Amino acid sequence: MINNILTTFKNSVSSSAIMDFQKITIIKLRKPIKKDINEELQWFGSSLGLFNLRDKDKSCFRLFIELLKNTRLKKGLTSDELAYRLHLSRGTVIHHIKKLQGAGLIVSRKQKYYLRVDNLNSLISEIGKDFERTREDLLDIARDIDRKLGL
Repeated sequence: MINNILTTFKNSVSSSAIMDFQKITIIKLRKPIKKDINEELQWFGSSLGLFNLRDKDKSCFRLFIELLKNTRLKKGLTSDELAYRLHLSRGTVIHHIKKLQGAGLIVSRKQKYYLRVDNLNSLISEIGKDFERTREDLLDIARDIDRKLGL
């Protein structure tokens, strides 16, 4: 029975394109001891997975901070503006924009990029709602699979 289900799964995955997704990354780290804005922003970015070993100059985090600064001004930025301000190639900026959009942290409107909401508190609340919707979907499917497998 399991082999039939796995074969069906392979066929359905290969025949259907799964295009709409969001990757939610939250890393549990110890909160910074000293209440310094730079330490807190570093912790915030690290907790959201904005750093990785390949991003040695922290360009993804720098891009996020640049968009955060412009949130107060209610002003979006184009990829060219971000590249110029951060001294990065446009290709690097686009790569990180896709990562941040995929994580649900930023949005685009009229070829400009913005933080998804007006402040970080609201951003984390929205990520929490995204996580909860995903968890509910997983529970629904898990119950359905368990029922079909007689578990």
